[in-house]
Amino acid sequence: MDPSHDPLKPSSTKFLFNPDAPREVLALCWRITLLSCLAGSISLVLYSAFTTRHTHWLRLPELPRPRARTPGPDRAGPTNISHILFGIGGSLRTWHDRSHYSSLWWEPNSTRGFVWLDKKPAENFSWPEGSIPYRVSEDATRFKSSSSKSAPRIARIVLESFRLELPDVRWFVMGDDDTVFFTQNLATVLAKYDHRQMWYIGGNSESVEQDLMHGYGMAFGGGGFAISYPLAAELADILDGCLDRYSHFYGSDQRVWACVLEVGVPLTIERGFHQIDIRGDPYGILAAHPVVPLVSLHHLDDVDPILPQWTQIDSLKALMDPYRIDPARILQRSLCHDPKRKWSISISWGYTIQIYPSLVTANVLETPFRMFKTWRTWGDGPFTFNTRPVSSDPCSQPVIYFVDTVREVGWTGSLTTYKRSDLKGGRGCKRADYDRVLAVQMITVSSMKMAPDYWNKAPCRQCCEIVDRGSIRSGSMHIRIRKCRAHEMRASHP
Repeated sequence: MDPSHDPLKPSSTKFLFNPDAPREVLALCWRITLLSCLAGSISLVLYSAFTTRHTHWLRLPELPRPRARTPGPDRAGPTNISHILFGIGGSLRTWHDRSHYSSLWWEPNSTRGFVWLDKKPAENFSWPEGSIPYRVSEDATRFKSSSSKSAPRIARIVLESFRLELPDVRWFVMGDDDTVFFTQNLATVLAKYDHRQMWYIGGNSESVEQDLMHGYGMAFGGGGFAISYPLAAELADILDGCLDRYSHFYGSDQRVWACVLEVGVPLTIERGFHQIDIRGDPYGILAAHPVVPLVSLHHLDDVDPILPQWTQIDSLKALMDPYRIDPARILQRSLCHDPKRKWSISISWGYTIQIYPSLVTANVLETPFRMFKTWRTWGDGPFTFNTRPVSSDPCSQPVIYFVDTVREVGWTGSLTTYKRSDLKGGRGCKRADYDRVLAVQMITVSSMKMAPDYWNKAPCRQCCEIVDRGSIRSGSMHIRIRKCRAHEMRASHP
């Protein structure tokens, strides 16, 4: 090759006087760059192929690994009790005295979940057969807490429940060891919501002072709250890092709420979750239950028995009997008037009946009697619902009946009986119109079972009527519950 044509040999003369020199220099630079890149690529391939050293300097940032998900949340079909995993906060110290509450609602062949204890029972302790199974919580003493030392442990139950990765779980439901759940109604309520979305569902406290102190946007844990699978998955990623930021909060439910807010999910209130943050007699609340399914009751050790002269456990067993026959109807109100006798009748199905010897408007009958005090200060209110005082005049009080028996009628009906109570309402009234009510010793109520889709429709209270032309025989009266007719509740005073 002629040296004068060697591109790598410099020629000052050519460079200074040849007009094409700049173009040749540019081409030369491109060739050198391409040769360098080629050599570098070959070297990198050879180095990667034969070296055993771990290299990180050229590694791209790794994307987060997708979380392993159970198939349950993505499967079609309505939500039922098998899709719910219960996480009950308990302790070895309290379990002996409170286990009878979970035995009321736990059904080994259908319900799933665990009570989470702070320590393992002794080797000689025999766990009751058919009882809710237990697990021992992970050590949570590393978390800060300015008040309740158990709060971090109980708050982490949703996290530990999620990490079990049990199949077909759509909802994680938290509660206390003294919470009584009405599980079929709980499943009915949760079935209204798309479990593939992030939901945080529960109820407030009945006492305003409690809501002001802890938060109106918080689901109170004793009444229970539900967290959908996708929200539980988000909480599983952040909960441990989140808890210490809220160590100044009192309870586990408040800390879970704060972490849920960091995800951006608000509380959806369902009025059937009952914290029972009251002191005294809960009769007024239960006898005037809102038109929603009864989901839970809490703090039952701190209020009077719901049936007078019974223990609280026996009272609840009596309430569970009608619930199991017609779950959707339990505590549902039915109102009717007897214009001939000028009576007003209020039925809280499966629990109690009130008869007034006068015509009373629906808005009064719907308002709970204030027979209780606020939770913290034992005051007369305020509460998160309207109340009415119990009149000191016995003739202005209703005659009260409590559930006595219940039985199924065929596949679609039920028959309940209610006996007059001598301990509540109307004691000491000597008026003739009151005596006519007191002559009724027993009331039989017939009703059709509520349809499975009843709560998928617009809620509406039902009515009732006295059958057999209103006759009262041998101190017994028969009432039938049915749908209200047009304008039926227009009670007018004489």
